[in-house]
Amino acid sequence: MKTRCMGMALVVALAMALWAGPAMSADQPQPIKIAQLAGMTGALEAYAKQSVAGFKMGIEYATGGSFQVLGRPIEIIVKDTQLKPDLGKQLLTEAYKDDKVDLAVGPVSSAVALACLPVALEFKKILLVEPAVADSITGKDWNRYVFRTGRNSSQDAISNAMAIAKPGVFIATLAQDYAFGRDGVASYKEAAEGLGAKVAHEEYVPMNATDFTAPAQRIIKALEGVKGDKYLFVIWAGGGNPLGKLHAMKLTEKNGIKLTAGGNILDALKLYKPLVGMEGATYYYYEIPKNPINDWLVAEHHKRFNAPPDFFTCGGMCAGIAVVEALKKAGSTDSEALIKAMEGMHFMTPKGEMVFRAEDHQALQSMYAFKINAKPEVAWGIPELTRELTWKDMKVPIRNR
Repeated sequence: MKTRCMGMALVVALAMALWAGPAMSADQPQPIKIAQLAGMTGALEAYAKQSVAGFKMGIEYATGGSFQVLGRPIEIIVKDTQLKPDLGKQLLTEAYKDDKVDLAVGPVSSAVALACLPVALEFKKILLVEPAVADSITGKDWNRYVFRTGRNSSQDAISNAMAIAKPGVFIATLAQDYAFGRDGVASYKEAAEGLGAKVAHEEYVPMNATDFTAPAQRIIKALEGVKGDKYLFVIWAGGGNPLGKLHAMKLTEKNGIKLTAGGNILDALKLYKPLVGMEGATYYYYEIPKNPINDWLVAEHHKRFNAPPDFFTCGGMCAGIAVVEALKKAGSTDSEALIKAMEGMHFMTPKGEMVFRAEDHQALQSMYAFKINAKPEVAWGIPELTRELTWKDMKVPIRNR
């Protein structure tokens, strides 16, 4: 009986070992762990999914398909912030403390990003912000562990201002009432007035607003009687379709107020199709950049998803490439080595060259002035390039001082 029991115990132990999988060899390289914070649940879900897909493609491209760097495999741990700042902060703490990640990327929401910045400082670990936009992320709330591949509000604002602002132009703004909207308007006003235009009125509405009648009436009144070109600049993320609803009010025909806005994801650009002739500036549209990396992204994305890459797919890819290039240059996952390697680092992306500015770790990059066109066979409004604004063309303020 004793022998039979010992035999059964041996069988059970062997079965458990097989179920658990092979033990890790002592000389097997440990993975480089990267947490990606993404608001996979909520109003910015589409942005998050694109960012996650793009980040993986960036890692793939930069490692030649091996998903390895410094002789170690790369492991990506995606965490859903649900667009909640407190949850984002908790998940980043968990990633640094429990998952032992070497660095983190994300999040989508500016509010979540701002909640996460102190966590990077506390753990002395890199947080590469992509695609959250608020200026304060690399401005007044910044710390030395924070880098950003995503464009900031100033880059959005300067490029959009350069598209239409000049002496004799009067502008009203409409934005969501949180960090993204308020930072965006502040930067836009500074840029537009620096070019000689006048921002005559500002409107802020809830993030989930769908009725723009009252704000539009206040904007009409504010610009009434103004002698000069009149514009309404809209800064928006997520649903609500303010541009479509404002266009339906016939602001141009009835009040002489032209709409202007930045670019967006392809699904949102469907709402731009009636806005032929509208001017603005964008971070990315897949047909605009002409370089081998964007060619690869467009071809591979079509092959894998039967669709062109989108706004935040590009952003995710830029972040993936930046991470791999930084690790190669640093030769280590050590935070101090990475900071030294990344400050002033130039790297190529689907948008062309980017450079991390040493003073605030913001990635300087091209933006694209456009005019909307429409074609019957294309489901969305097409932002046709009128001028590439390179990072050398835009004087982006340093706001962390």
